[in-house]
Amino acid sequence: MFLIYCHPHCIVTFSKEILTCIENIILGIVTSLSKDEAPILALPNRSSWANIRCDITPKTVLNVSDNINRFYLFLFQAQIVKILSVIYRLVQSNSYATKRDIYYSNTQLFGSQSAVDSIVDDISCMLKVPRRSLHVLATSKGLISGDLCYMEEDGTRIDCYSSSTAAAVSSNIAGIRNIVSSAKFVLIVEKDATFQRLLDDDFCTKLSPCIMITGKGVPDVNSRLMVRKLWDTLHIPVFALVDADPHGIEIMCIYKYGSVAMSFEAHSLTVPSVMWLGLLPSDLQRLRVPEDALIPLTKRDESKLSSLLKRPYLTSQPDWQREMELMQQTKVKAEIQSLAAIAPDFLTNTYLPNKLRYGGWV
Repeated sequence: MFLIYCHPHCIVTFSKEILTCIENIILGIVTSLSKDEAPILALPNRSSWANIRCDITPKTVLNVSDNINRFYLFLFQAQIVKILSVIYRLVQSNSYATKRDIYYSNTQLFGSQSAVDSIVDDISCMLKVPRRSLHVLATSKGLISGDLCYMEEDGTRIDCYSSSTAAAVSSNIAGIRNIVSSAKFVLIVEKDATFQRLLDDDFCTKLSPCIMITGKGVPDVNSRLMVRKLWDTLHIPVFALVDADPHGIEIMCIYKYGSVAMSFEAHSLTVPSVMWLGLLPSDLQRLRVPEDALIPLTKRDESKLSSLLKRPYLTSQPDWQREMELMQQTKVKAEIQSLAAIAPDFLTNTYLPNKLRYGGWV
């Protein structure tokens, strides 16, 4: 039985090396078939928390473990070869395609969009390169607004400075250049509804220049890459505004620590300095949010909360642990919109300004 893999020293950075790696994989397949053997792909386990290591000193540094010692085997499929051939042509011609484009190139072969998504991530992990280096883009769902201008790879100038509209997050973050901003911080907003409310209230200019971004719930890769790009370029604080519930906390953790599904690429997708601005479980008591605005935790919520508390990266975040343990004790959660029960404009005119002015984050 022939195991097909990319040479361990083939940590590719340039297009030529990516092409060479793909050629080696195809050569292995052909060699296996010539011997009447069933080709097998040996791939690292890309979906494991073991792939992520948090350095406590300094605790804001996040690395991917060099020792991913759990492997799994994929029986050779025509789907993988097809996508490898598409990637080869894209890299060779220096052109790009979306995962959606790849799926519609042969819907019968792939069966579903999720199959394409998974295989592209497997190939990225196998070649040890970010997915964007394969010239495969994902359609963005995120929005961004505030004190920010930049140039897209095709030369389009994007101006995010508007009180009434937001720009779509680019599908090619790596191609962004000439970033100009005088923002004092970046605010990650969990939900589109909250983002639109802050946009309507012209939040980005009321307190101080800032940049707001939302992934509309669980963030797509491009929204995460954009936050990372801004952090790398502007060197300003990054805050998260999420619901005081296990789902909101997990979304914030995806921006800060990564997701298990993309753990192999966490080092380039995360912003380890993300700070939890709100809504904190302790805020619910401190602000005396009316009880009828609070929601009891479900069994599923409690299970999710317990799971989060067991994540290895939370050992370096005792303040986050205390907030989550308080949620466990009180057995209630709340959406950001619950602050409207105090006053309709409480979020924009009181809560966020005071949080940012007096350091009310953890």
